[in-house]
Amino acid sequence: MSGQIKILTTPIKDEDLEALNVGDVVYLTGTLVTCRDVAHRRLIELGRELPVDLKGGAIFHAGPIVKQKEDGSYEMVSIGPTTSMRMEKFEKEFIRQTGVKLVVGKGGMGAETAAGCVENKAVHAIFPGGCAVLAATKVEKIEDAQWKDLGMPETLWVNRVKEFGPLIISIDTKGRNLIDENKARFNEKKKPILQRINEEVRFIK
Repeated sequence: MSGQIKILTTPIKDEDLEALNVGDVVYLTGTLVTCRDVAHRRLIELGRELPVDLKGGAIFHAGPIVKQKEDGSYEMVSIGPTTSMRMEKFEKEFIRQTGVKLVVGKGGMGAETAAGCVENKAVHAIFPGGCAVLAATKVEKIEDAQWKDLGMPETLWVNRVKEFGPLIISIDTKGRNLIDENKARFNEKKKPILQRINEEVRFIK
């Protein structure tokens, strides 16, 4: 990891992302829209236009807990990430169609998303698990809610955030994939250890 820390502000431009590398830590200021399984399927499989403009924007694979106040406005209670890999089969086309620049979630994503990030100058970032209540404190205001018929977790919640993070870049615009690289590195380290274990406990076989 290079340890670089940067604040991205929406709308995000290509040049804002080009210098980022996997392992860099960024924070987001501006607009962050929760967008997960069903919203992806509506756009890609059903061809329904998203009711939110994501060009230059950021989405969060998350199913938040939201409270409606007496005046009708909404308050973010908890906003934790959901597993990004669930959106893998949609994300490349989603990025292409929407122009989204930052995709945030839990865990990494695969080769198709990496290809989409290269072709359309976008990045994927990991938000640490277990910090959902802390994340909610970075939401200054819920500015809009679309597709509420999907229920609270799948609604497109349009959030105004300030220095939302930390977000660890896991796929950069060059197509590098932090999770894949870490797996390869760990597997190489594992080989001699497993060999030694097998030699020491071969009597068990």
